[in-house]
Amino acid sequence: MSLVELGGYSYPEAHIIVGRLESEGIPAIAFDAGTHMAEGSFRLIPVRVMVDEDDLELARRLLKEWSAI
Repeated sequence: MSLVELGGYSYPEAHIIVGRLESEGIPAIAFDAGTHMAEGSFRLIPVRVMVDEDDLELARRLLKEWSAI
C-alpha cells in the first residue's frame, strides 16, 4: 500500500471528498488538515487528499463524475 496525492483542496472540500470516497469503498485521508490554519496560513496551505495508488484512477473518475453533477 502506497499513498498518493489525489489533489489539494480547501479544508471543507477535502473532508467532503474523503467522505464521498469512503462511501464508495475507497479509503482516503486528509493530510495537513491541522496545519491549514497554522500561523495565519488559512487557505494558503491546501489540505491534501491521499488515496492508495491502486485506487487513484477510480478516485479521479469519481471526482470528475461528481463535478459534472
